Order: sequence, then C-alpha cells, then structure tokens
Amino acid sequence: MGLNRRRFLRWGLGAAAATPFGAKLLAQNATPKPASPAEASASAVEHVGCLADTTLCIGCRKCEEACNRRNKLPRPEVPFTDRTVFRQERRPVDKAFTVVNEYAGAPSPDQAATKQTYAKVQCLHCLTPSCVSACIVGAMVKAPDGAVVYNPKICLGCRYCMVACPFQIPAFEYDVTLDPRIRKCEFCASFANGTGADPACAAACPTEALVFGKRAALLALAKDRIEKRPDRYVNRIYGENEVGGTSWLYLTGRTGTEIGLIDLPSSPPAKQTESIQHGIFKYGIIPITVFGALGAVMWFNQRKADTNAKSAGPDKDAKKDGAHE
Repeated sequence: MGLNRRRFLRWGLGAAAATPFGAKLLAQNATPKPASPAEASASAVEHVGCLADTTLCIGCRKCEEACNRRNKLPRPEVPFTDRTVFRQERRPVDKAFTVVNEYAGAPSPDQAATKQTYAKVQCLHCLTPSCVSACIVGAMVKAPDGAVVYNPKICLGCRYCMVACPFQIPAFEYDVTLDPRIRKCEFCASFANGTGADPACAAACPTEALVFGKRAALLALAKDRIEKRPDRYVNRIYGENEVGGTSWLYLTGRTGTEIGLIDLPSSPPAKQTESIQHGIFKYGIIPITVFGALGAVMWFNQRKADTNAKSAGPDKDAKKDGAHE
C-alpha cells in the first residue's frame, strides 16, 4: 500500500491529534466549533427539518429510490418495487442512506383496517450532534441551516462518529481499500455549490408523509395535527426533545418504540462527552500523567541497575584477586 499525500497527511494529523493540544488545534482550524446545547436550541429556529407522518406512509419506497439517485448510490440488488425487503428490519448502510421498515399493526387507532405501519429511517441531524462533537479533526460539521455534513478530505477514518451516534447511523465503507469514507444522509446538502439542504426523499413522497421546511414551522404543523386529530396521533412529537432535539421529526399513531424509534433521553450525549473531555484535558492532565509514569519507570529501572551494580561489586573484586594468586 503506497504512501500517497492524503495518507501521509492523515498519519500526520493522527499523530498530532494524539496530544490534547494537537487535537484542540486541529479541531479549531478544521471547522467552526460545534454549538453548545444552549446555542443549538437558540439557532434551531432557523434550522431546516423534515416531518415524517407515519400514519400517511404507504411503504412505496419512493423516498429510497430518490435518495439513491440523488446521491448516485449503487442500485440495490432487490428492486425498489420488491416488497419482500420488508420481511426483515433494515438499517441505513454505506450504500443506502435511508430505508423504510414495515411493522405489523395499524399505523393509528382510526386506521384499524390497515394491517401494517411503515417508518422511514435516516440520519436525524441532531441539534447537538454527537458525531460532530466526537470528530477530532472536524470532518463532521453542522452547517448553518442545520444539516450535518461530512468532509472526506480531512477524515482520519477513526470512526469515533459511529460510536458516538445515539441512533447508530454513520456507516463505514469497509469494502473500499483506498480512502474509505463515512457515509450517511446529509440532507441532500451541497454547500460546495452554495445550496443548502434539499432532501430528495421529501420531494418524491406521493402521499406527503414527508414534509420539508423550517423546523419551527414543522413543529407547529405537527402540534396542529395532534390537536385536530387526537384520535389518530400519539400526543408526542419524536425528535422535539430527544437527545436535545433533532431536525427530523416524527408524528405517529403508535408508541415510537413499536415502530423502531429508539427511546432516548432529552439530554444530548455530546453535552456529557464534551464535559468529560474538557475535564480530562484541562491543565494537561494526560501528558502530565504519561510523562510522570515514564519518569517513574526510568527512575525505578535506574535504581534497580545501581543496586545490582553495588551488590555485584565485591564479588568481582574477589574473583580478580583469586586470579592473580
């Protein structure tokens, strides 16, 4: 495997990031700092989002097909019209950023004649994203409009974002030998061309089960639907508060955990991990500990060598005198 420029830079960045100062410096220069929970909540009014109404989803998988085309992903082995994929629950992977799952039972009490409920899964674009917080070089960034986007040019491949994500969304290209990437939904954002989030999935939905717009407006819409149809909806908007709030919001007629939505606390994990990181790295605790341990080992080895030398000294002199006689 050759040492190309990109790989050399990655190794160099990795070595630099191994120190607290290096990690902090790299993160500061690579991308703006992730917003604090308070800042995220304040700016979330201007963030875009999507409202997924699971009582309207018919499982047509048009959203999957639109996502596949927009992101130029490989065509799946099973056609999008083949409904046998619903026989098992699926998760987003590096070649499919969004999937629809089927669950037995009516989507809401007023739809008792319906036998299935469908729910879409993708990156939820957290207001305080743990993946952004975990990335030591800023390859994961929360854009001004709220989309969580990825820069493969500076990614080290550490996969900390995969570990940090509470929704288990980021996927790694394990079958790519050279320069594998982290892959996930990026809200169809193209900030390199000056265009923000523009999700193909929402545009392709024939029943308008997916609505794209400002997050604040979507919350108001969801609350209005709940107020007008309490017989249809659970009085809860999934994503309003989970892990500090997400840009994807779900309206459901059933308990979220029944249709694959993970039960999570309202406190964002990034808030806890950042406080731990700041506590560990504050005042250079790690380098002091490491160098202190190395110094103790060197002192112990030197003391042991001096002791051995002293104990061996008289014996050597005695042997020398015996040889002269």
